[in-house]
Amino acid sequence: MSETIKFEVIGGVGKITLNRPDKYNSFNREMALEMQKRLDQCESSKEIRVILITGEGKAFCAGQDLAEAIDENNGIDISKIVEEHYNPIILKIRKIEKPVICAVNGVAAGAGANIALACDICVAAESAAFIQAFCKIGLIPDSAGTFFLPRLIGLQKATALMMTGDKVGANEAQQMGMIYKSFSDDSFEVELMRLATKMSIMPTFGLGMTKRLLNESIINNLKKQLAAEGEIQTACSKSYDYSEGVNAFLEKRKPVFKGE
Repeated sequence: MSETIKFEVIGGVGKITLNRPDKYNSFNREMALEMQKRLDQCESSKEIRVILITGEGKAFCAGQDLAEAIDENNGIDISKIVEEHYNPIILKIRKIEKPVICAVNGVAAGAGANIALACDICVAAESAAFIQAFCKIGLIPDSAGTFFLPRLIGLQKATALMMTGDKVGANEAQQMGMIYKSFSDDSFEVELMRLATKMSIMPTFGLGMTKRLLNESIINNLKKQLAAEGEIQTACSKSYDYSEGVNAFLEKRKPVFKGE
């Protein structure tokens, strides 16, 4: 079992922790492949209803471990890193029909920042920061950065951050709509687990279908999106969670959802 990723199940939450703190949780091949494995595990587990991604130590993720990329003897070509490491991670995060929360505990740079922004909900500690660091070494933003960041904050702002490499603090990131919320460092762990636990007991079948529709909205026109909403709403109305939610409301009790 790889030690580059720590994994635990807390209630209905599958917690994935990037665990190379001495390297600011920068990705090497071992960590990238292990993260893909853990995402697959979270997707297939009925017990896990919410996925939480965070980092060990002072940083969330500094992106790619450049030592691996430039090693003349044992290095891995950039194209292989993108195609086999980051692209599968992003596609899995978007494909899994369960909420994926990213808890940015420190600096998120390069691919680390863009993995965070590809998640369904991103929260950050007040001292955390986001950096589109690619321009500083002559590369372009990968890991779907050019896809998600303009959609979150607008083309002009995204372009400036990608071309300047300016650091964006967590509070500023919240204000510009890059992330959902920032929390004080002291309350960060408590608040992120409160959010993840809250979502894990919600009707997660419907949340997964919401995610599917949001993904489809990127390519659908209005007519197609309305049709997709109708189809999926019908499917949700036949789910256990819908029946339980309605009955609990009528019986004036707290619902017990199963994510089914």
